[in-house]
Amino acid sequence: MPLFARLYNFAHWLAQDRIAAEDLVQETYMKALRGFSSFRQGTNFRAWMYRILRNTFLTSQTGLKTSALVSLDSDEGQTAEPAVAENPETVLLARVERETIQNALEELPVRFREIILLCDLEEMSYQEIGETLGIPMGTVMSRLSRARKSMRELLAARSQGAAR
Repeated sequence: MPLFARLYNFAHWLAQDRIAAEDLVQETYMKALRGFSSFRQGTNFRAWMYRILRNTFLTSQTGLKTSALVSLDSDEGQTAEPAVAENPETVLLARVERETIQNALEELPVRFREIILLCDLEEMSYQEIGETLGIPMGTVMSRLSRARKSMRELLAARSQGAAR
């Protein structure tokens, strides 16, 4: 199935829940298959699929929630730590840094979170992001700028809070 892992990753970041992400991806494929006749040859298939997923998320109950609960005890979704020069201190610092970034990203409004995910994690071009979100390229650039600024502010506030 084309793009499955990438769509699931994006859905997981949006929904912040494994089961909801699985449901979103399944619904996305069902809608894509039902509406495949509306896909125009020569257009960006990846952007079309991401747009279906995003619209499905936004119209789902998950997308309408203003906040989500995140279990701090869950090891699900954790990636392996780097094997280079590992010691307890470096492992702890890497984990704290990753969790800090992930928590800050989860605090962003969906419109900022999704644009950072599409650009920085999915490595979409501004044009692809615009097609996916249905916004002009100038809006993509300004929203990405505001999202990154918000992310920097969240991380700075966290680092100042940790220094106290």
